[in-house]
Amino acid sequence: MTTAPPPATAPSRPAIEVDVIMRREPVSGPMSRWQAWRWVLADVLPRRGPEDTALAPGDGVQEPQAVEPVNGTGDTASRHWLFPACRVELFRDDAEGYFLNLSSPQPCFWVFWRADEERLIDGEPMAVPQIVTLSYHDAGRWLDAQERVDQVPAPTEVVEWLRGFVAEHYQAEPKRRQRPDSFKPLTDRFGQPVRISTDKPRGGMSPAGEGHGR
Repeated sequence: MTTAPPPATAPSRPAIEVDVIMRREPVSGPMSRWQAWRWVLADVLPRRGPEDTALAPGDGVQEPQAVEPVNGTGDTASRHWLFPACRVELFRDDAEGYFLNLSSPQPCFWVFWRADEERLIDGEPMAVPQIVTLSYHDAGRWLDAQERVDQVPAPTEVVEWLRGFVAEHYQAEPKRRQRPDSFKPLTDRFGQPVRISTDKPRGGMSPAGEGHGR
């Protein structure tokens, strides 16, 4: 009896794990009349080196943890929450999105987050990260869909890791040669094609309005 070979495993994507820190801070100024608090992205911290590119898929976002302020300013009004082990993957078909990120003045992480009605802080929904990406295209799609997206600068080691991936997989689209104007069809002011004849005039009136004589 012949046993069937084990199914081939799909190649793992380059990936890193990061901790996302969200900050809940008081709103100042006139806006505080309608909204006392707001959530913003405080930081994204790689928890493993970029060389670890074969991480096993996780079970989703783990339970958040209250942490001290990451900026060390002693801001006692704001509160920080750490969401551990968020996975950041790189996809070959999105190499252009990573290239555009690297082409910006400051390459960054983008975090797409939503208010979770089932996790409340002082009776208000907690901001929970959904996806962390390094793709300019991902961030653009989320913003177009009116989702909440924040960004923070990516550290040097992550930028270099991303640069290596882009160098291997990104190919710029070849520029199409512009068609010379001489090949463009001529049209009149109504947009209708114009026919140009190179035949010499036969008969008819002379420029002076007289018929051609012998």
